[in-house]
Amino acid sequence: MPIITISRGSFAGGTSVAQALAKQLGYPCLGREDALAQAAEEYGIVEDELRRALNESPRFWEEVPGKRLAYVKCLKAVLLNQAREGNLVYHGNVGHLLVTGIPDALRVRVVADVNYRIEAAMQHASLTREKAVAYIRQVDESRRRWARLLYDVDCDDATQYHLVLNLGQIRLDSAVAVITRLWEQPEFRPTEESRRLFDDIHLTSLVWAALAKNPVTRSAGIHVEAQNGHVKITGNAPSTKSLELIPKIAGEVKGVTGVECDAGMGSDWYW
Repeated sequence: MPIITISRGSFAGGTSVAQALAKQLGYPCLGREDALAQAAEEYGIVEDELRRALNESPRFWEEVPGKRLAYVKCLKAVLLNQAREGNLVYHGNVGHLLVTGIPDALRVRVVADVNYRIEAAMQHASLTREKAVAYIRQVDESRRRWARLLYDVDCDDATQYHLVLNLGQIRLDSAVAVITRLWEQPEFRPTEESRRLFDDIHLTSLVWAALAKNPVTRSAGIHVEAQNGHVKITGNAPSTKSLELIPKIAGEVKGVTGVECDAGMGSDWYW
């Protein structure tokens, strides 16, 4: 169940840190791209559509949580499914936001100065310097807007993380050593309360993902909250059929012991 998230910018070295850390600890390592592929396969979403929804910044008239929120829940379900099997290192853009509410998850941010990133982009993606600069700027801005849109946060805000490491200033093995040492501290050891919170958050994500999998309920503007197996659903649905299916689909999710659906008909759905 314990999770370490490595939030990374493009070509900042976060992937290398995550892989080296996972090897050091003997944990599985899950990257965002692999998690996206699993989410697409498990929840019947076209992978290209899923990637666009989670990678591209929306035009101003599209800036509503909607479908992106549903897809994020599918990604979160994949992450928590794997974490439930044991310890896990996850790396990806704003990965720490996928474990919000889990108190013993260690949230690390890996950064690097722009010259480090430009050199890495030129080396690993065979880009010219000019194209590397343009790519990094475009991706950074897109991800900032993505974080603001879905979570109303600034992903560069250091207070969201337990630890921020500048890979342009320290060696890879030093970064891994620092994270490992912090991970050994008592605040990151699971407790009965943290396990309960994990189970509630995990079940919430599974219900969200099940609703996102169905094309009818995917368009409902709802909020899901699970506690000790009981699921409460509020918000609005765009059609009678959707409203009827929501509690039925939620009730079929493994681990759900009861469903309270207070959703109604309305036009203020997310997408």
